[in-house]
Amino acid sequence: MEKTLRKYFPLFVLPTLAAFTIGFIVPFAEGIYLSFCKFTTVNNAKWVGLSNYVTALSDETFLHSFWFTVAFTVVSTLSINLLAFAVALVLTRGIKGTNLFRTVFFMPNLIGGIVLGYIWQILINCVLSIVEKPLLGLNTSAGYWGLIILMAWQQVGYMMIIYIAGLQNISPDLLEAAAIDGANSWQALVKIKLPMVMSSITICLFLTLTNSFKLFDQNLSLTGGEPNHATEMLALNIYNTFYARSGPQWKGIGQAKAVVFFIVVVVIALVQLKATRSKEVQQ
Repeated sequence: MEKTLRKYFPLFVLPTLAAFTIGFIVPFAEGIYLSFCKFTTVNNAKWVGLSNYVTALSDETFLHSFWFTVAFTVVSTLSINLLAFAVALVLTRGIKGTNLFRTVFFMPNLIGGIVLGYIWQILINCVLSIVEKPLLGLNTSAGYWGLIILMAWQQVGYMMIIYIAGLQNISPDLLEAAAIDGANSWQALVKIKLPMVMSSITICLFLTLTNSFKLFDQNLSLTGGEPNHATEMLALNIYNTFYARSGPQWKGIGQAKAVVFFIVVVVIALVQLKATRSKEVQQ
């Protein structure tokens, strides 16, 4: 039986492998090639070498969007994970209505990013108009913190579920032994709970880092990069370069920006995974 399964193994793998190759590998390779070209369509690409990358890396709007994205990602990642972990701690104490609270916190994650962006745009603009402040599209600070609030509101519930799973996986015997030894709640949290949920922290940090760095739809609908590209994040900057600017040179420059964007996200994700996985406790 095992030999028969091995014999037909390629037949089972072939459809998935073909779909992955056609849907991802080929477009990815072609995208890298086009980043070195000037083109309007893939059929009229003209090789220009590294000029697209030189232009992309000297584009002030691209550099500004990079640092804006970094600032957003740092604050967003910290706030989401701290809030999600705090909520998970509360909801694993056996309080009444736990399942209801979990559902309420998780529900924003089910709403599309474009819809969330427009909802929060209306809410924040209403608040700003009441306090007589510039509206979202005219206020860089409001746009930045609006994105932070929106991202946290959407993502906290999802990360909370992962942290709850990690906390519930901790053996009660460990916590009981710590209590017998005289450990208080803070010591139990730092010495037992945090090390034991490090695998959950690794997953949540990876998801929030990559999701924050790749944020597009919420940025498009909430601020649109206004005022004057001040709240434009990397993904939106690449989109605007590729689609909003006329001329064949901008397609290649937008593609070069996308490749740089991909490399940055991969490097950040790999560094984070290595740093947090080294602290995981084997159970």
